[in-house]
Amino acid sequence: MTQIALFHSVYGLRPAVLAAADRLRAAGHQVVTPDLYGVPAAGTVDEGFALLDKVGRDTALDRARAAVADLPPDAVLGGFSFGCAVAADLLVERPSAAALLLLHGIAGGPEAVRPGLPVQLHLADPDEFEPQEDVDAWQRAMTEAGADLTVFRYPGPGHLYTDPDLPDHDAAAAELTWERVLAFLDGR
Repeated sequence: MTQIALFHSVYGLRPAVLAAADRLRAAGHQVVTPDLYGVPAAGTVDEGFALLDKVGRDTALDRARAAVADLPPDAVLGGFSFGCAVAADLLVERPSAAALLLLHGIAGGPEAVRPGLPVQLHLADPDEFEPQEDVDAWQRAMTEAGADLTVFRYPGPGHLYTDPDLPDHDAAAAELTWERVLAFLDGR
């Protein structure tokens, strides 16, 4: 059993995040999915950014810290898009994390990576929010820092392709992502 903190995208805590957590729990993991906004999720990405601006990034990060306070130091940190940045920010403070799971976004920098840290990234290809040159530079930096990095690209779907309630959704890519995530989490 792995303990996992899974942070939502800029949209807020949507049903897709809760369903992902349920899927991970069904595989035997313990998962927390904190609501970093404390209000209903947004319906569009623009509304999501407006919510983040209203709540404030510092408040969202404080809520994330509170959510992981009782988790063991080696809990896996994961996120969806904006939630990847939250997970990466916490990695700086939780260097014993068992792994970093990034869904729909690159995040984190070499300064937070310990040699051998397992990192798994899942991205649409192309991804409107993650230009290829940024992904390449991030991948080089993480690898040079010693991360045990695996990157999966999914041709064709939109940015948040694992969310069945968004136009980005791609059922085949989402299913393959979850199969790979479960394999990654096995034995952590």
